[in-house]
Amino acid sequence: MVNQGESQHTGITAPESVGASGRHIGKVVVMGQGYVGLPIAMRAVEVGFDVVGFESDIDRVNHLLNRDSYVEDVADAKLASAIESGRYRPTDEISECSKFDIAVITVPTPLRDGAPDLSFIEGAARQLAPLLELGATVILESTTYPGTTEELFAPILAAGSGLVAGRDFRLGYSPERIDPGNRLWGLRNTPKIVSGIDDASLASVGDFYKALVEHIVPVSNPKVAELVKLLENTFRHVNIALVNELAIFASDLDVDIWEAIEAASTKPFGFMKFTPGPGVGGHCLPVDPSYLSWKVKQALGAPFRFVELANDVNEHMPDYVTRRITTLLNRDRKAVNGSRIFILGLAYKRNSGDAREAPGPMLCDRLAALGAEVRAADPHLSNAQFPSTAIRVDLTVAELEAADVVVVITDHDDFDWSEVLHSAGRVFDTRHRLPSAPNVEHL
Repeated sequence: MVNQGESQHTGITAPESVGASGRHIGKVVVMGQGYVGLPIAMRAVEVGFDVVGFESDIDRVNHLLNRDSYVEDVADAKLASAIESGRYRPTDEISECSKFDIAVITVPTPLRDGAPDLSFIEGAARQLAPLLELGATVILESTTYPGTTEELFAPILAAGSGLVAGRDFRLGYSPERIDPGNRLWGLRNTPKIVSGIDDASLASVGDFYKALVEHIVPVSNPKVAELVKLLENTFRHVNIALVNELAIFASDLDVDIWEAIEAASTKPFGFMKFTPGPGVGGHCLPVDPSYLSWKVKQALGAPFRFVELANDVNEHMPDYVTRRITTLLNRDRKAVNGSRIFILGLAYKRNSGDAREAPGPMLCDRLAALGAEVRAADPHLSNAQFPSTAIRVDLTVAELEAADVVVVITDHDDFDWSEVLHSAGRVFDTRHRLPSAPNVEHL
């Protein structure tokens, strides 16, 4: 067993050795082929595993079989290479997952009416349990509250297999740390938190991820690992809320919040840079902090006040952006009703195609409800992801010149920002992508 908290470096590039359980590791099942599961599957194939990518969405399976990746961090060429190697099989047939050595669960865990929805985890466990064999290892990666692996996931696996976690099979939790669109930190070079319900499980989970990543960070048990993920994203959520509220007050006080943040960032200790924006979204924020808040309230009967306050601030940022746009138009003696508003970017973050919980579509809804003609451009989103309240257009000089105001919501690198600066009559930039100019106002 590795000392707890020790960060290991490994040069392992192929799974040639026998795992800690004494069982040869060859077949890996990755349940869920989304933004987390597909990169894991590709990396496992790359280092030599035989991988079954189980995905219940048949449309996704067909895309994968046709070498058409819907995950931006996985290029079509990489997907094609994995399939042509014969070591990657995407499928919606659970029977294809039999005889596995390692199973990694990467299914979604959304919020439903403010409460965690673990139905996808429960469903995955029920599907996997009849296929579970002696000596196999099961790893949960889906974001969830502390206690899920041992108190919910393990009993379902045991009930459906007749096997006991720890005695008959290995079980652990390893939180995903995927950051879509991040060109510096990816799956391979981001340290991986690993845990197990006992020493043998931790060793087996660690063996697997040593083959995939450069560093593993073992922790003492799954509850700690589950909390790590929630801690990381709650930290971001609270600090984003702080700078968002500061941005509101700074605007009212006629102070440039962006200049203040840049100046504060020169301090080499005791400060970490966060920037304001039109709201939060994506697969982590604000969902993950709400998981932690829900668990604290359920288990301890106490409110998690920081998370609740951060939720309140960040959820109302699209309303604040709407008010700022209204004020800007009023200065030009125009009403929102009847104005042509051009939104640049609808994804929740730069260079990403993920619009889940993103503020952009919410802003389109609010502006359209006030009578605006909303037009939007986002080359990273499919038509199905576009809000019905916005007309999809490309970023062109004609669109920029025709807009009463251009609103920068997501600052994708593939937008022509010099053209935006020179052709738009009015710009409201919520990301500070453009320099100060007579036609540009920042959040």
